[in-house]
Formats: sequence, C-alpha cells, structure tokens
Amino acid sequence: MYAMSMGDDGAELRPLEVWHAADLLANIDRGREFIGRHVGLPDVVTDLDAARAYLASYAEKRGADAGSLHGVWLDGRLAGGLLFRVWDTPSGVCEAGCWLEPAAAGRGLVTRGMRVLLGWAFEERGMHRVEWHVSSANEPSIGVARRLGMTREGVLRENYPYRGVRTDTEIWSVLAPEWRAARARTASDDH
Repeated sequence: MYAMSMGDDGAELRPLEVWHAADLLANIDRGREFIGRHVGLPDVVTDLDAARAYLASYAEKRGADAGSLHGVWLDGRLAGGLLFRVWDTPSGVCEAGCWLEPAAAGRGLVTRGMRVLLGWAFEERGMHRVEWHVSSANEPSIGVARRLGMTREGVLRENYPYRGVRTDTEIWSVLAPEWRAARARTASDDH
C-alpha cells in the first residue's frame, strides 16, 4: 500500500480502507465533539460496525469511480481524513472534504494533503472543477479553501438542517486552469 509523505513532521497520506475500521473509530472518538461541530461523521461512525460500513461505502464509491477516501496519518496514527465525497468523471466535477481530530488541527495537514489530491484530480484524472462545501461557521475549513486558491461562489442560506439547527453552506471551487496557473506561479517563484 502506498504512503505519501506530507512533510518532515511524520504526516502521511494513505488509503483509508475497510480494514482500518478500528483506526477510524478511535480517530472519531478522540475528536467526536470537535469534529461534530460542523461535520456529521461522528453521528455516522458510532461503533465498529458503523465505521466498517462507512469505509465500505467509500470502497464501493472507489470501485464505481464515484468518490474516494484518504487517511491523514500522523506518526503512524490516523489523525483525520480527506475525501472526494462526489466524483463525476463525465462532467469533470467533484466535491472534496475533510475532517481532523483536535490534536492534529492547525498544522496545515488538510491543506498539504488536499494539494496532493487536487493535483491528482486535475493532472491525472482530468477533472475540471473541484468544489468545497462548508458551513459558514467553519472558519478553519474556509481557511483551507482560501489556501487552496478556491473562489467563494456563494452561500446557500439555511439549506442544511444540522442537529436541529438550519445552517448556511458556502460553496467554494477551483477550476483546472486556475490550479495550473497558481502552480506555475509557485514553481517560478521557487526558482
């Protein structure tokens, strides 16, 4: 299995598969309240069987080329996940997302990992548009969208009933030509 280094801090990007169910449950348990502030995953991954079912749903998505799930590992322990929740090859549009346990937050892990995955989506898979849907109250995730060079396209007002409260969802995106132009600027700045 592959493991891609994400820097000198022991962070790696690896597949997150069904046999990682215990790792996923432990990750969610370490951050259940923190993760659950904006993301419903803790309400889905409630025990080992639910963790296995969640991972199996992404194995099915990967098999159908309709989504994928990747673990962010820190010093050999699952610290969070990066995903393509929606993947539509014919239209060239996908939706990315993430979660992290609190001990891993604020270290740039999501931004670093998503840069790898966005590069793969655009350069290897030929996607044209990557979307990022985020609660307007989730400032760290909005910060990731900004660091990834995404553009805020608008707000779906009170579109998502989350734990009994209607929340706003911001839609951010980056297009393949924008991504390539930003990478070219970064590469020329490095020389």
